[in-house]
Amino acid sequence: MTRTPAPKRAVRAAFDKAAGHYDAVASVQRTACDHLLALVSSQDFSPDRILDAGCGTGYALAGLKRSFPAADLLALDFAPAMLRQHAPGLARPLCADLEHLPIAGASLDALWSSYALQWCNPQRALPELARSLRPGGQLWIATLGPGTLGELREAFLHVDNNEHVLSFQPPEAIIKAAESAGLRVLRSERRTLHAWAPDLRSLLSDIKTLGAHQTGAAHRAPLGKSAWLRLVAAYEAYRGPNGLPASYDTFWLIAEKI
Repeated sequence: MTRTPAPKRAVRAAFDKAAGHYDAVASVQRTACDHLLALVSSQDFSPDRILDAGCGTGYALAGLKRSFPAADLLALDFAPAMLRQHAPGLARPLCADLEHLPIAGASLDALWSSYALQWCNPQRALPELARSLRPGGQLWIATLGPGTLGELREAFLHVDNNEHVLSFQPPEAIIKAAESAGLRVLRSERRTLHAWAPDLRSLLSDIKTLGAHQTGAAHRAPLGKSAWLRLVAAYEAYRGPNGLPASYDTFWLIAEKI
């Protein structure tokens, strides 16, 4: 049995804890998912067996079922509480790590993964995803890039020089890992999506619910009053008509197994 590294155990615990509240704050995640489904559905491609890897609460499953009604759907997540949120009967659930799929090689026609790859090492995850696809099968991904939570990263510079926000892999690294794994890129897009909150405390609470607090500051002491006030003041510079923004640098990728 492969032992789960401590950082991943922390992420899994965070998602287990947040499962019941996740959908209430996951507007950006739904937008990314909807756009990926639109890209996928615009193709002339009819898979018989699809895995949603990192399925979370299962938001994508209904859309995948509508687009591919005859397909056999599998839903995988490493947080058991997330799997328990699923509507019954849409997909067969699997509790496992995206980097260690309990899937036979060349057994999938399509593999979907929306906002999950960023928690993995792409040099380990993409070969594993490619392994599970049959030749001609497709990989459908939405993931986060290095501009994610850029406002928070900049605001923390007014507090100290510590790393408080996780740095995600750039699209170039994802593409390179995909090609090295035997995948051919068919299409890619990148743009920034935004979530909004009325104040910084609410924004950070939403980010925590989405799992992103498992970052560089995970084990640091809470901010003192003075540091907190500096952080709030710095973040106010980003306020817009909808409130305070949180940026999600999103990268969509469709690739084919060679």
